[in-house]
Amino acid sequence: MIVADQIRAARSMLGLTQAALAKAAGLSTTGLNNIERGMADPKASTLRAIQGALEEAGIIFLSEGETTAGGRGVRLRG
Repeated sequence: MIVADQIRAARSMLGLTQAALAKAAGLSTTGLNNIERGMADPKASTLRAIQGALEEAGIIFLSEGETTAGGRGVRLRG
């Protein structure tokens, strides 16, 4: 599952506002804001919706060990 840091990084890479990503994922802006700040414990289906919206926009999510630093990450498809 993706984590808040990956969501923020991916959204930033794409230049998306929270409102734009929330709309694409079918969430409220407040809900997305709470997830990004770690103030919510989202359902797996919610995280899948966010991940799907970001992947459709061109993001690839990297698992632990797939980055130089060894942690999770994101990159643009290309």
